[in-house]
Amino acid sequence: MPSVLVIGYDPQALPGNDAEAVNAALDAELARFRERDVVAASVVVVFDEKAEPTLVAALTERPWDVVVIGGGIRKAQPLLPLFETIVNLIRRHTPQAAVAFNSGVADTVEAAERWL
Repeated sequence: MPSVLVIGYDPQALPGNDAEAVNAALDAELARFRERDVVAASVVVVFDEKAEPTLVAALTERPWDVVVIGGGIRKAQPLLPLFETIVNLIRRHTPQAAVAFNSGVADTVEAAERWL
């Protein structure tokens, strides 16, 4: 069964963000993966000292087929170092995984399906 890990920025850490709505949308995407018989999980991080160990734990949980990096991490200029860290951790800990990018939470499944 194919597997997908979705990495995002913790919506509760973003001021003015409707974290509840973002989490609901992510839950809906994870449900869409299950409907397609894809094992999917998500991990959210903030840009602090816990990010790297949190990411390593998620990346090494299983041999992921695709890792989707969320737009919230890629699009925010202050998060560029975190984005670089994520890419290098994927390369190091899940070299077999394709890397995909969504434009927002609602197209996460489509991003992953381009590589499944």
